[in-house]
Amino acid sequence: MYLRSYTPVAILSTICGTTAQLVNPTNETFGNVFNFWSKTTDGWDLTRGNSTSAITLPMPHPAGNVTIQPASSALVIIDMQNFFLHPDLGGDPLGRALVPTTIDMIHAFRANGMKVFWTNWGLTDFDLMSMPPAFFRDFSSDGTSGSSLGSDMGMIQGNISVGRKLMRGSWNAQPFGDLFDEQVGGVANGTDFYFNKNRLSGMWGSSTPMQTFLQDNMITTLFFGGVNIDQCVWGTLLDAYYKGYDVVLVDDISATTSPAAATGMVDFNAALNGWRANSSDILPALM
Repeated sequence: MYLRSYTPVAILSTICGTTAQLVNPTNETFGNVFNFWSKTTDGWDLTRGNSTSAITLPMPHPAGNVTIQPASSALVIIDMQNFFLHPDLGGDPLGRALVPTTIDMIHAFRANGMKVFWTNWGLTDFDLMSMPPAFFRDFSSDGTSGSSLGSDMGMIQGNISVGRKLMRGSWNAQPFGDLFDEQVGGVANGTDFYFNKNRLSGMWGSSTPMQTFLQDNMITTLFFGGVNIDQCVWGTLLDAYYKGYDVVLVDDISATTSPAAATGMVDFNAALNGWRANSSDILPALM
């Protein structure tokens, strides 16, 4: 029996009935026929050939504007939870200050047919069984394991059961303030989707619930905000970049309790891996 030898690109070309070229003649396309960006006169086209209802968003100089396909784009909100933000839990006031602008972004993305992802800590007892020691140490509030992940956080305001620390379904793990109503309403209406995570990154590992959803729905362009910008936001953005997604960091819906140098590092590298912008850059184009 004689078996012909095919390269992966040749196999894909045969299956798809097209000729897969890795480099286009004018060198203005980056990638290949299945996953590519195209240079434009003022920036980048990320629609991968599907320009239906495309939107061009201005990006700060010198990155260049980006043209996106709404059906394949999403806003990712990370860890805007009571545990990190509520004042009675010592939450970050800088994070709480992001809420109104974050809600404006949520409404604008929904209005343009783009999905909103809520990516939050939401542990199970199985997650605790496989959690590395370093994470238990990092989340201990008094230096002992008894106050770390999964521990009962007691009551606040006399009648609110805070629940077990960052466990799925607990009050401390739900979105903070008005964001909770936005999340519940968005999920009920089918515009928003909620994904639990068990590490800093919502894209950690070979596959996560969010990554599976992205693949099933052919979503390729992701806008990131939340807390902390240098930890869970950065970790998720970086893993998404490693896995081939377009990444845009939205600075003014992101914050951290870390020193300013930490944000500087994220801003510098996010601009190399994708784009940095503010809601003030994006919202006028979505209106």
